[in-house]
Amino acid sequence: MSVKEEPLLEVKDLVTVFSAGGREIPAISDINFVLHRGETLGIVGESGSGKSVTSLSLMSLIPRPQSRIAGGEIRLFLENGVTEMISAGEDTVRSLRGRRIAMIFQEPMTSLNPVMRCGDQVTEVLLLHREMTSDEARKRVLELFSEVQLPDPTSVFSRYPHQLSGGQKQRVMIAMAISCDPDVLIADEPTTALDVTVQKTILELLASLQKKYGMGILFITHDLGVIAELADKVIVMYKGRVVEQAPVLDLFSDPRHPYTKSLLACRPPLASRPVRLPVVSDFVVTGADGTFITKEGPAVTVGTFTAAERAERMAFLEAAPALLDVRDLCTWFPSRRDFLGRTQEYLKAVDGVSLTVKEGETLGLVGESGCGKSTLGRSLLRLAPVRSGSVMYRGVDILTLSEHDFKAYRKKMQIIFQDPYSSLNPRVTIGEAITEPMRVHHLHGSERLRRQRSLELLGKVGLEKIHFGRYPHEFSGGQRQRICIARALAVEPEFLICDESVSALDVSVQAQVLNLLNDLRKELRLTCIFISHDLSVVKYMSDRMVVMQKGKVVEMGDSDQVYGSPSMPYTKKLISSIPDGSISHIREMIAARRA
Repeated sequence: MSVKEEPLLEVKDLVTVFSAGGREIPAISDINFVLHRGETLGIVGESGSGKSVTSLSLMSLIPRPQSRIAGGEIRLFLENGVTEMISAGEDTVRSLRGRRIAMIFQEPMTSLNPVMRCGDQVTEVLLLHREMTSDEARKRVLELFSEVQLPDPTSVFSRYPHQLSGGQKQRVMIAMAISCDPDVLIADEPTTALDVTVQKTILELLASLQKKYGMGILFITHDLGVIAELADKVIVMYKGRVVEQAPVLDLFSDPRHPYTKSLLACRPPLASRPVRLPVVSDFVVTGADGTFITKEGPAVTVGTFTAAERAERMAFLEAAPALLDVRDLCTWFPSRRDFLGRTQEYLKAVDGVSLTVKEGETLGLVGESGCGKSTLGRSLLRLAPVRSGSVMYRGVDILTLSEHDFKAYRKKMQIIFQDPYSSLNPRVTIGEAITEPMRVHHLHGSERLRRQRSLELLGKVGLEKIHFGRYPHEFSGGQRQRICIARALAVEPEFLICDESVSALDVSVQAQVLNLLNDLRKELRLTCIFISHDLSVVKYMSDRMVVMQKGKVVEMGDSDQVYGSPSMPYTKKLISSIPDGSISHIREMIAARRA
């Protein structure tokens, strides 16, 4: 039996239900698959599709008593036979969890204990599952930290999670998961919050560890590009059910299910610039019973901007007046003080940045986390303390204005934050959240007219009038982002900063929000700065692109030209790190794996 013919995990007719309002609602139903040694099985789908519930069910970690496994089998193949995890006792499951079947959780900051040093957390796993002394466990942890490419393993061993970067925390989680040489490794969205360069490193690390240990990996994500890079087979889930299952090349080259086709079509393409991004509703509608109904008529076609149209657009912007002119902007934060509290060193988040934004332009701002792009966006709106430089808005240096005088500009300049849930007050209805800025800036004269305008804005962003009195927790992530867009538009701005406003959204919801932003930009003649670490999204949305590294601008130019022929090594590194979902690339990777 070859490596990939040896089964490690078999799931049959798995059903997990959640209790709500006195009745049980299926979270996942009839899940079936087999994972073999050395194989990576990708599970893809939107938020709420049941991906994470599936992984938690496999680990017997679903929250009780509000949920339970109501049926099916989870069979783990071991040297001494097969263990059925659902019927096995809690002691048996606990002895296998972490040792034979392990998991990397989605958010390492909440998965790691904030009051324990990173090394002690991994040591604890070894002492629990392996017959080791404390010295032996410490030595093994240092070896693991080196194996997952953590810089200075001895230093990391004694640090707390908050002292590490996102990529480093994720490496600690991987070290913990592989510490007992598990047969099955479940990776639940392990790269969702990471930059493309860190993501690429993590994916390469998982592939090398799999090759070394022969693990079977269950990789859960909503990013189809990542699935194309890593998986051998793919499961597509929707509303708790598997709608398609196929080898990765077959799924990408010839998807059978309309929902799979819609997911593949929603990704912003890198090779072209479509007028609009397709969305799921372009392909299918959902019946009352949750089943799919394929739309009749010809296949969805999306127009693309021609080279002549693109040249005309850039010529128009070249002749347009500057709305914003930034010169030598510096925003520094104290990073070290002496015993008298005097600053000894600064973190130069924004260090001498100069750029111009033309009226009606969308300027893309891209770079890794920590490069200073979000700080730059906040500095332009005076939401971060600027050390020096100038920000000229229609010829007026807004940094020199008093807070009273700047109030008129604050109305013209708005921002959409990255996390819509934390930027909305959970105790305030969305109607009040949209109405409040109008009241602050004395718009529309009366509460009746402000309410009327709020309802109009809800309709403009694709929400209903009945949503006016609801609270943020009653909406999905995509709906909350639409609410934040409506709130930003409430004061009728002319300049809008979108700070990572789609980074946490599923590809299908992301496509809807990007289309909405493009529609509003044209209708309201908005000038925008679009901030993201996702270069493919920035390329699609922006006219020109600015690449930042360590607080400085390293490259700037036409988005298509920067992507097509980057001049700086850092930009080339960013572009090479983007997951390539093209059929030719997938064929090359499969051939390399087989070799």
